[in-house]
Amino acid sequence: MISDDPSTSPGLIISNTEPIRSFLSSASHDPHLSQELQQTASNLSSQTTLPYKSIRTLWSASQCSTRPDLMRLFSGSEFVLNSPKPREKSEELQARLRKLADLAERNAYEELVKDITPKKDTNEPFSSYKDQLGFGLHVVLTMFTGYLVGYAAFRALFGHSPVMNAAGGILGLVCGMLLETLLFIIRTSDRDLRSPSSTSKLKKNQ
Repeated sequence: MISDDPSTSPGLIISNTEPIRSFLSSASHDPHLSQELQQTASNLSSQTTLPYKSIRTLWSASQCSTRPDLMRLFSGSEFVLNSPKPREKSEELQARLRKLADLAERNAYEELVKDITPKKDTNEPFSSYKDQLGFGLHVVLTMFTGYLVGYAAFRALFGHSPVMNAAGGILGLVCGMLLETLLFIIRTSDRDLRSPSSTSKLKKNQ
């Protein structure tokens, strides 16, 4: 069966002209053509674009004495190029594009207000596993050193008394822990003073 719909017919599409329209009009009443071909010619005669394959089939089925030559039939006709259908995007691709658009919008907003909003302080103490491990080892080493110093001092003062020596070691351990706490407070205060927010406050006060 010949398709008379140019949008669904595969192949070349041409524009309808007066010679083609005249040929289709005569073919729709040609008794030598089948009923199907006559109906196809009648349907095509009112359309502005036509499938070349259908016109060629009608022309080949017509008698040589009644049909025009192909040169005269297609004179003035032009090729019609159909626009390709827009490619549909998958849901995953659409979700990814939305996420990228949100990220770009957020970055643009942060770039716009970077001079207004204060910067986040990323120099927090113990912000990494390496800092935590280093601080822990330093505390243990300081307390152990304090214990040895206290133990040796009390042993020198009170002789070989195990109780007093142990008490001296515990006292040295406590002193080491207090010393490490004091150093931690000093380091934290110094870091706060060097933070961007503190620097801006100092500039404002000046």
